[in-house]
Amino acid sequence: MSASTSILFVCLGNICRSPLAEAMFRHQAREHGVEDRFQIDSAATSHWEVGNPRDPRTVRTVRTRGNRGDRP
Repeated sequence: MSASTSILFVCLGNICRSPLAEAMFRHQAREHGVEDRFQIDSAATSHWEVGNPRDPRTVRTVRTRGNRGDRP
């Protein structure tokens, strides 16, 4: 079993910036064939957006950049 590196992207509400960073990193790791080396996630520093969906601009940005298989 190989060791993995945990990477956590954090922003205030976890509906725009950190999910976008997570998706971008995940996509790059997949493109380079190293996604299995990482535990990748995103989180918030506040509770203000708990239960809210991802910001539509973030979702649109990820989808239009060809990262269709990545979260957000």
